[in-house]
This record gives sequence, C-alpha cells and structure tokens, in this order.
Amino acid sequence: MGSRLARPTEPSPGPARRTMGSMFRSEEVALVQLFLPTSAAYTCVSQLGELGLVEFRDLNASVSAFQRRFVGDVRRCEELEKTFTFLQEEVRRAGLALHPPEGRLLAPPPRDLLRIQEETDRLARELRDVRGNQQSLRAQLHQLQLHSAVLGRGHRLPLAATPTDGLLERTPLLQPPGGPHQDLRVNFVAGAVEPAKAAALERLLWRACRGFLIASFRETEQPLEDPVTGEPATWMTFLISYWGEQIGQKIRKITDCFHCHVFPFVEQEEGRLGTLQQLQQQSQELQEVLGETERFLSQVLGRVQRLLPPWQVQIRKMKAVYLVLNQCSVSATHKCLIAEGWCATSDLPTLQQVLQDSSSEAGVSAVVHRIPCRDMPPTLIRTNRFTASFQGIVDAYGVGRYQEVNPAPYTIITFPFLFAVMFGDVGHGLLMFLFALAMVLAENRPAVKTAQNEIWRTFFSGRYLLLLMGLFSVYTGFIYNECFSRATTIFPSGWSVAAMATQSGWSDAFLAEHPLLTLDPAVSGVFLGPYPFGIDPVWSLAVNHLSFLNSFKMKMSVILGVTHMTFGVVLGVFNHVHFGQWHRLLLETLPELVFLLGLFGYLVFLVVYKWLFISATGPAPSILIHFINMFLFSRSRTNPPLFTGQEVVQSALVVVALAAVPVLLLGTPLFLRWQHRRRSPRPAGRPLDEDKSGILDSSDASVAGWGSDEEKAGCPGDQEEAEFVLSEVLMHQAIHTIEFCLGCISNTASYLRLWALSLAHAQLSEVLWAMVMREGLRMGRELGVAAVVLVPIFAAFAVLTVAILLVMEGLSAFLHALRLHWVEFQNKFYLGSGYKLSPFTFAEEED
Repeated sequence: MGSRLARPTEPSPGPARRTMGSMFRSEEVALVQLFLPTSAAYTCVSQLGELGLVEFRDLNASVSAFQRRFVGDVRRCEELEKTFTFLQEEVRRAGLALHPPEGRLLAPPPRDLLRIQEETDRLARELRDVRGNQQSLRAQLHQLQLHSAVLGRGHRLPLAATPTDGLLERTPLLQPPGGPHQDLRVNFVAGAVEPAKAAALERLLWRACRGFLIASFRETEQPLEDPVTGEPATWMTFLISYWGEQIGQKIRKITDCFHCHVFPFVEQEEGRLGTLQQLQQQSQELQEVLGETERFLSQVLGRVQRLLPPWQVQIRKMKAVYLVLNQCSVSATHKCLIAEGWCATSDLPTLQQVLQDSSSEAGVSAVVHRIPCRDMPPTLIRTNRFTASFQGIVDAYGVGRYQEVNPAPYTIITFPFLFAVMFGDVGHGLLMFLFALAMVLAENRPAVKTAQNEIWRTFFSGRYLLLLMGLFSVYTGFIYNECFSRATTIFPSGWSVAAMATQSGWSDAFLAEHPLLTLDPAVSGVFLGPYPFGIDPVWSLAVNHLSFLNSFKMKMSVILGVTHMTFGVVLGVFNHVHFGQWHRLLLETLPELVFLLGLFGYLVFLVVYKWLFISATGPAPSILIHFINMFLFSRSRTNPPLFTGQEVVQSALVVVALAAVPVLLLGTPLFLRWQHRRRSPRPAGRPLDEDKSGILDSSDASVAGWGSDEEKAGCPGDQEEAEFVLSEVLMHQAIHTIEFCLGCISNTASYLRLWALSLAHAQLSEVLWAMVMREGLRMGRELGVAAVVLVPIFAAFAVLTVAILLVMEGLSAFLHALRLHWVEFQNKFYLGSGYKLSPFTFAEEED
C-alpha cells in the first residue's frame, strides 16, 4: 500500500527548507507514540496518509490477521475491490477507458462505505442483467440469421435416378417413381457448421452412411457477427437428403458431435419463402430490441465509467487506513488506540497540529510524544527531481545507515565527470546532452510521464543524470580536442614543424614516403609553448599520437583515482566526529591517510613534478622504475633521480607507510579493550519516564555504536552494552586492514579503466570515421556526385554512431563509473547497511 518513501503532498515549511541540507546526512528521526481517540482514529490516520509523515510499526505482530480489530472492515473493502475488478473488466470489454479522477480525493468516512457498497452492487447487478440479456438476444439473432442463410442459399433438391446393376460409386441414391423403392420417403437435414469443420463433417457423413445420402455445402455470402466475441465470422450451410430411419439417426448424431446448428427444412418452395419472410421479420424486431438493450447498457457503462475511478481511490485509501489501525494496540479502557512509528523530528510540530485538527470534533485531542528505542532508526533523505537519480545510484549499492555521510551530493559531480573522462567527445556528449535536455523540457507532459515503455522510463528517470553526463562529456571532449574523433584548431598550435624540417633536412622524396611525421620536442625551436586549452591539434597529424595520449591518460587516471580515494577517506572523518568516535581519527583515519598518501600520493607527486620541472628536451626519468625501486630500496644507474635526496624521501615514506599498518591493525581493538576495562560497572537503570523527555535531543556520543560493525548497533537511550569479545574485534579489524591496504593497490589499478576506456572510445570513433565517412567523402569526390553519395553514407555513420558509440560505449562507461563509485570510493567511508524511512502515504494512489 502506501508504504514507500515519498515527499508529502503538502510538506511542512520546515522540511521543505531543509530538503537540500539533508542531502549531506540523513535527517534526525524519532520514535513517537500516538494516542488516538477511538472515535477520531480513522480521521487521524487518513490525514497522516495524505501528508506522509509517519512510518507505523506493527504492535500486533504476534496476533493473527484474522483476529485483529478491523479485519471485518478490511474484508468489506476487499469484497468491494473484487466488484470493482468486475466493473473495470466490463468497461474495458466495451472498449472504454477509465480516466483518473481529477483533484485529490480524501478517504471517505466509514459511514460512506455502506453507500458505496450498495451503489456498486446495484451497478454490478444491472450490468450483469443487461449483459446477460444482450448475450441472449445476440444468440437468438444469430440463430435467426443462420436459419435465413440456410433457407436463402438456394440448395437444390436432389434429382431421382435409375440404379444400375453394378455396385459402382455413381449409383444414384434415389429411385425414380414407380421403381422398387417407390414407397420410401426422402428426408432432409439442413443446418450450418463452422468452415473449419465442414470438410471433416462431409467426409465422416460419407463414410458412416456408406454413401446413402446426398450433401450440399455452401458458404454464406456475408459474414455473421459472433454472439460471444462480436467478431464477424463466415459459416458453411449444408443440406443433406437421405432415406431410412437408421441413416437419419446417424446423421443427427454426427451433426450433434460437430456442434452444428440444425434447422427444419420445408420441401415446398412456397413454404420455404414464407418461412424466410417470417425469419426476416423476427430478425428486424429482435434487432430493435437489441439496440434498446445496448443503449441501456451504454448508459450503465457510462455511470460506471464516471463513478468507478473515484471509488477505487477512496476504497484503497480506506483499506490502507484500516490496515494501519490493525497495527495499533487498544488501551485498557478501549477508549483510544495506541500507535508507534518513526517520524522526522522536523515534522513533529506538523504531526502534532494535524492530530489536533483531526481529533477536534471528537472532543479529546490526540497526543504524540517521543519514546526511547532500541532499534536503529530508518534513514530519511529528501530528494527532488534533480537529486533523485543520483540518490538512486547510491541506494542501489545500499541504503545508508542512520545519519551516515551520504555520498549522493558528491556523486552529482564525480559520477558525470568520471563518466566523461571515459566518454570524452564533443559531438557524442552534445548528442547525449540534447537528448536529455529534450526529456527535461517535456517532463511535465502527461504523455511522457505515463509512457509504459520500460526502456523509456529508465532513461526518463535518469534524465538529469544524462544531462550532466552529456555536459561533462562536452567539456572533456574539448580537453581531448575530439569531436567525432576529429581535432579542431581553436587556438594557434604550440608546435612549429618548420624548425623540425629545417634541422632534419627532409627532402621531397622523404615527405612523399612519410605522410605522417613524428613530433620530436627535443629539436630546438619546435615547441613554442603549451596549448591554451586541451590537447594541441597538431598531435592528430603525428605518428606518435597514440603514444602521447597513452602516457597522458594513464597518468591522468592515476591522479584522479588517488584524489578520489583520498576524498573518500577524508569523508570518513565526518562520520567519526558525528558519532563521537574520536579514537578512530587517530587509530584508523590517520594511518589510512599515511599509507595511501605515503605510497600512492607520492606517485601522484612524481607525475606532477615531472610535468612541471623536467624539460622535454632533456632525458626523461621513468616514474615507474622509480616507484618499483622505492619498494626495493634500490636505485637504477640508467634512470636518473627527479630531485635531490629522492632515495631518502622514498625510503622514509615506505617505512612510515609500513609502520602505519600495525597501528591500523591493533590500534582500535586495544583501545576498545582498554576502554572496556576502565569503564565502571553499569549503574542502575533510570526509570523510563526520565528518558522520554530528552530522547533524540542530542546527536553526540550516544549514537557512537552505529558507526562501526564491531560494536553492537544501539540507539539513544539504550544503556545496554554488548559483551566485549577481543577476538571478534581483532578479526573484524584485521579484515578491514587487509581490505584497505590491498585495496589501495587494486583500487589504484582499477582507476586505470579511465585510461583504457578513454582510448577505446577514441579509437572506435577514429575507426568509424575512417571506414565510413572518409570512404564516403573519397567516393563522392571521385564520382562527382558527393551530395547524392553522402546521404546513405551519413545515414549509416549516424546509425552506427548512435548504436555503438552512444548506446554501447555509453553503457559501458556508465557501468565502469558505477563500479568506481561503489567499490573504490564508497567503501572508504560508507557502510550502506541501513533501511529507508517509508512513511504511510497515499501518494501511490494519486500518481
């Protein structure tokens, strides 16, 4: 029913102002107890369903569903829903549509249930009677039309013939007058059968009656309307002549087996014409009665079409209210119902006001107050159209624990950017951006919102995500200087090939044999200065283009990966501070940062230092060899150092990083053991009444247990402590240490997928251009009809670009960006072991 997380239909001003503020961390949620007067409980719950403020808890979990207080009302609503289903099917059978009701419909008062039930039963009864009469009249009309078709088809009566002495197949069945069988009477059987059965019927009649009959089969001239389906269908009429009582019995049994419609047949022509006129007159009268019946049926269906949609919404809301009331317990005096539920603390004033307004007519106001809890509260993060898709990416990994740092605000930037790093192309990004922009501009159109195509709904739900992905791809496309794999000259190039040609002494023969040249920055005067923005377009003409991009994108991937992981570790600081786990800052976060930055942060430093301080004209040291020698505590004579004292710095960083591992492994378990020993015995518990007032007012160390897995998940006001087991804590911390240390290596390597997919996308674009558009342009130049040739060529290029580069490559980049966020980024600080706050709401019924 209405148990999903949805924004209230009329949100209070407080939560609305804090919608974006709650994206960083889930809102504070309190466990509340509601005392609802019995006479006003239904009204109070229905108003809460309209606003969607409270997620109710089942206080009767041990009670069977058949023993609850409002089970009778629930059954009545379910019986009404069955009748609604019958009425809905009848409306759809008539080819009509049920339009959603206009405006917001409130849950009807309980006294209106009897009125709705009586009107529904009356409509269903009228509809059944009218539909039954219609079916009966259609069946009668169909019989009359078949009888008229049989008499009006002009079947000729069989002619008498004289038998021969032999037993041949052509022996006539009827003897001439005055013969030996002149006293026998010829009988007739006339009727109609379905065309598919006509051949089998004729064959069986011939075999069973041994040829002692004459059968004539003819198809009706006009199709007749089927009385059940209403579809036009053709029939096969037949006329069978025979003599002998035994033959007649066989024919009747066979026609019954084939479900044939058999009618009386008059031998005289005059009698048949008179019968045919009577049948036509009866058909006309029956059609008039059938027309009146169908007009009355359309009136009944019109009433059903008008009344059924609002009734369906109202009864569903009423049933939902009774299901919630069944979750409430009854007070000892049976004068009020007691309910418990989770509610955002910012919505508590609105909740109290709604309960007072709803129970004002009962004379006794409903009361709400906080109570202590022993369970972890649910997570509430309010979203809007823009943030919903990004929050959905995070929730697909796992719903965050209560008040844990939410990765969604940072995912809004990092996810489209990492996707764009692998999908960098101005043309492809612009196409994706325009497609998403069209969905954003048309998002309020009913036809777009109510589309049932699953693929379209998937794209539409992530339209803002696609919008940013396309926009960021345009940006990275300008960085890579690629538009459909072609480079553009926005600024003057920073390379001078003239100096290279002057010093190299290239001849015309050399240039004719080498259309592509290798850029050598070591030649003086070739490199004039850096390109103002992005990659210099002259690289697209060089043979070593791929080598240059390979080095650039690989180093860029390492820098982005280490930065992204470091940011994830830093976000864990906010969790430790919020939950009051100050020891984790020194015993976990600090060693993690030392290990990560001491090794891989130093690798990023080497890359940036080489870019800034090592000249391209001189010898370039290998960073990879330096990084390997760093762990081996050795040096390479052929690989000069980047700066003075590099070996000492590298050795110190390795020692400090390795020293941080034991601290990370043993620090937290030993601190918790020391804290457990020095903690004084637990004092006697305070009475429950003393804990109700200040519960959930603070968000400091009382929620510290929620931020770790080795500590028992508790809640504010829960003074119980789990038994401390050092072995379990050590095991958990060892798993965390191994996962982090090995993960720093594997996760850094995993970010190289940014390099690999970026190169793959660029090379696929280049291959598609070279094999389709370049060949098309060359063909058009040779034939001299470029405009004609380029039409199919460009169509093929466009189709392949959308199918391969946008859809397939885009999906691949999307999945890899998803993995980088789930595995490499979120595991540094995000547990994702919570559950959503799903308030009781009618939002689904009104969608």
